[in-house]
Amino acid sequence: MASEFDLIARHFTRTAPGDILGVGDDCALFPVPEGMRVAVSKDLLIAGRHFYPDADPRAVGHKALAVNLSDLAAMGAQPLGCLLGLALPARDDAWLAAFAEGFHALARAHGCPLIGGDTTRSPHDLTLSVTVFGAVPADTALRRDGACVDDDIWVSGALGAADVAYRLLDGQLPADAARLALTRRALEWPQPRVALGLALRGLAHAAIDLSDGLGQDLGHILTASGVAAELLFESLPRAAGLDGLPPAVLRQALLGGGDVYELCFTASPARRAEIEAAGAACGVPLTRIGRIQAGQGLVLRDAQGQAIEQLPGGFDHFA
Repeated sequence: MASEFDLIARHFTRTAPGDILGVGDDCALFPVPEGMRVAVSKDLLIAGRHFYPDADPRAVGHKALAVNLSDLAAMGAQPLGCLLGLALPARDDAWLAAFAEGFHALARAHGCPLIGGDTTRSPHDLTLSVTVFGAVPADTALRRDGACVDDDIWVSGALGAADVAYRLLDGQLPADAARLALTRRALEWPQPRVALGLALRGLAHAAIDLSDGLGQDLGHILTASGVAAELLFESLPRAAGLDGLPPAVLRQALLGGGDVYELCFTASPARRAEIEAAGAACGVPLTRIGRIQAGQGLVLRDAQGQAIEQLPGGFDHFA
């Protein structure tokens, strides 16, 4: 039977670019550009919790890295490299080959080579752990604590599709093949907004990636910055496949749905033209959805200007 080291060599060893020392030593070595700080993020993905066991392994490989690259994007960091940990119930070379294909394709697209990691056999569900490293100038890093009163609030892309796809697959919504076909890719193939994050350095005051829902994640910016926000429900950009949903389900998808991996950020109204140009240059739609106010908390207003009560909560692993 092939060994653990054969598994690593076959599926995960690639020639590291430039002056990076990658897979094959006790530690990876990589340079950090002068004047930059290292940005680091880690995520865990567990079969049955973060992806369905029958999901396309290419999509699983893509998503495992994408959710981490999204964190770098939210900080305005340029990817440098990543580590991968795999806890496998059993060895399946066909699955691993497809997983590696999806992982390495996204790594190449964003200049984030796999430079190390670990594998082990697990008696439990398949578990993935990815750590990413990036570089960002300390004085232009996008953080959560920089939102200012009167800032515009922006969001990239569209909202709601991943949440609806998850609820369809989980049986929480009535079976609807047409709706699932329109929404499932958003759940399984999220696109990290790395180029947009880089373009927003020096423009945005605060930023976060939407992993746990717009309301909850924007709330982290509000808490860190000591401000409040007002959002307009009709301004929230809706993904395809949401037409005809009951109002409560639509509100949950747009405001409380996780697995979005778009960027939410704040910026001065004086920078609107520059921000719109940055979005156009990156090929990413950007939408103004509200503004920052003095005070505390989040208010969502309907088309008539009335505050909407009982806002949906975001994702919580221990809820």
